[in-house]
Amino acid sequence: MNKILQDKLNILKHDLKKMGKVAIAYSGGVDSNFLLKIAKDTLGENVYAITIKAMMHSSREIEESINYANDYKVNHIVCNIDNLNLKEFIDNGPLRCYHCKKFIFTKIKEIASEHNIKYIVDGTNFSDLDDYRPGLKALEELNIISPLKNAKLTKEEIRILSEELNISTYNKPSFACLATRIPVNHKITNKKLRMIEEAENFLQDNNFRQYRVRFHEDLARIEVDKSEINKFYNDEMINKINLKFKEIGFKYVTLDLNGYKMGSTN
Repeated sequence: MNKILQDKLNILKHDLKKMGKVAIAYSGGVDSNFLLKIAKDTLGENVYAITIKAMMHSSREIEESINYANDYKVNHIVCNIDNLNLKEFIDNGPLRCYHCKKFIFTKIKEIASEHNIKYIVDGTNFSDLDDYRPGLKALEELNIISPLKNAKLTKEEIRILSEELNISTYNKPSFACLATRIPVNHKITNKKLRMIEEAENFLQDNNFRQYRVRFHEDLARIEVDKSEINKFYNDEMINKINLKFKEIGFKYVTLDLNGYKMGSTN
């Protein structure tokens, strides 16, 4: 491990030790999984992972978070919000993420308080500051701590450290809540989210790694990493995906030749 990464890792551990006991907003993604492992190694039993399960979350992602938390033998709480009936979320305006984060992290703070935990931390990293993320404002307002960001750990550095520390998610593709597949100002419904989830699960089952299914009412716009676009040169694959997506409920199925791009429906 090079000195720069070791120094950043030491800062992260130092910050966690100062807090003593933490609740981690835990999705099971690259960042929160890395943070959970380091926190567990640093604080032992004084770590709680809190996972929110709501309509905009993939069931597979929730299941993975449960499995990872079990592997680390940490205290894990899954809070099930069956129907997120939050108007600002459903209306899907430009500040949807802000209102959603505010709602979810308020719930996490309530759960943490029940377990006498003062500090709530999340997996925001230093690279996230370069992206459009209105939800970060909500975290600031609720005094959520982002130790990865504070240690100036970038996404790539977190992947490198994860691999060196044998954390299995070091090469896990980026994932975001399913609501990000629906263009701003187009209403979010549970039906739309389940269609997106089923379509993306199908891509995963057919060995695509980095993908998004953008929802444009009757039309599904598939984004995959440019290195995977060649998989669509196969007529059998095209027909299989086309038939499945139409079975799910889409009338038209398209491939975005620009490839996967984070935040393309912002």
